[in-house]
Amino acid sequence: MEKWYPNQPRAIDKLLLAMLKRIVLKLVAALARKKIYKTANNPVQTQKKQLKKLIKKALPTKFGIDHNFKKIFDYEGFKSQVPIRGYEDIKNYIQLIKQGEESILWPGRPIYFAITSGTTSGSKFIPITKDSLPNHLNGAKNAILIYVANTGKTNFIDGKFIFIQGNPILTKISGIPTGRLSGISAHHIPHYMKKNMLPTWETNTIDDWENKVDNIINETINQNMTLISGIPSWLQMYFEKIKSITGNKISSTFPNFNLLIYGGVNFKPYEKKFSSLIGKKIDTIEIFPASEGFFAFQDRINSEGLLLILDAGIFYEFISVEDYRKDKIKRISIEDVKINKDYLMIISTSAGLWGYNTGDTVRFVSLRPHRIIVTGRIKQQLSAFGEHVIVKEVEQAMQKAIQLSEALVSEFTVAPRFKSKNHKACHEWYIEFDKEPNDLNDFALNLDSELQTQNKYYKELILGKIIQKPDIKIVLKGGFKKYMKNAGKLGGQNKIPKIANDRLIVDRITKLNLLKRI
Repeated sequence: MEKWYPNQPRAIDKLLLAMLKRIVLKLVAALARKKIYKTANNPVQTQKKQLKKLIKKALPTKFGIDHNFKKIFDYEGFKSQVPIRGYEDIKNYIQLIKQGEESILWPGRPIYFAITSGTTSGSKFIPITKDSLPNHLNGAKNAILIYVANTGKTNFIDGKFIFIQGNPILTKISGIPTGRLSGISAHHIPHYMKKNMLPTWETNTIDDWENKVDNIINETINQNMTLISGIPSWLQMYFEKIKSITGNKISSTFPNFNLLIYGGVNFKPYEKKFSSLIGKKIDTIEIFPASEGFFAFQDRINSEGLLLILDAGIFYEFISVEDYRKDKIKRISIEDVKINKDYLMIISTSAGLWGYNTGDTVRFVSLRPHRIIVTGRIKQQLSAFGEHVIVKEVEQAMQKAIQLSEALVSEFTVAPRFKSKNHKACHEWYIEFDKEPNDLNDFALNLDSELQTQNKYYKELILGKIIQKPDIKIVLKGGFKKYMKNAGKLGGQNKIPKIANDRLIVDRITKLNLLKRI
């Protein structure tokens, strides 16, 4: 008779433990869903409470004193005392914090500075406080819990996870730990998840991105990967390298991989490419995180729209993009937003950002609950000829052109080409194809047709022959990666801008000889 020792767990014990984990996860997910939708379905009162709490907490701060918080009793009072600001406008307050002063934007001192790149100011130092940290940590967790509650799927907990992270080694500014948000997050992985998390701490500390990806592959390629998360450009590099090593689809290397979490860019233009790489249909969850806060997550699989998080220490305001372009700064709360209208998103947070212009533009696709799609950046638009084309519009045009062809697209960007002696004015699309379309001219016509449908100003310029149809430049395979490496922007959260009003990116691509000769 086989002897059994209590310190040697049997297969049955492992099975029972796995079953218990699933039951507990489903119960926690059900409770989380109930709480999340309770506030989501009561948006106005939830947001009023958030504003009241924020104002009350920040009364004794320098910012609160400077802006007469003691005289603010409602949203109208808040608007009268707190103007819209960008990072440049709060740098003086940030500088005081960096010098060691307390209670400047929020009571006490931040527990972290999250570094993010800025366009005019160099690096931005975004404060994270004890009160704001849970917002960053709970956003992705709640996205997963809602997924479990709505689908009943829990098999992913049996395998390994990848959550893309920056270097977790932090520097200090006046005693405040400072680094990339993803690196900061690495210090707060729940204990129960650590044994499932990859890559290792040592690999995460590698700064060279290509070397880091190689190490991640070495650590994961023989593992039971079930959940993978990152921005599409990083994921694409990771998947392509694995495929080149194994010669197989990702689904063969990771047969239990069934859940992908992504953020940063619209996934739709890359969907066909990823489907080809992975080799099977998997569930995807889109999230909307930033150094300033975790704003929204996809709460319904295969359905458009991200659920706006209304009860996590963030008060939202919105300015119509149309009004903003006309210098009509009319601020509204969640109470007055409309469906299918583009807004610039303004936030006030428990990190001490007040009337802060995120630069992000969003469009509401549903109300009660409020769901959004991210349409781009307010400064990231193509309007060299007065067309006011936004990121969402070029992404939709690309998606349509892909659908009408057999093409697979790895990456793209759009820039203006100005009228010259040899050329007519137009939009130039710099596209890296994984599989080129059979007819490049038809592909260009489909881009043009869909963009005309999306944007009336662009249509008027085409019909008025101010600009001609798009001109496609084919970027060599791996070309965008080489450009990013040359520009010192390879890896991490860096992304290729989809549109630009200038030719800085495309001229550099041309100069580096990264275009296919046609």
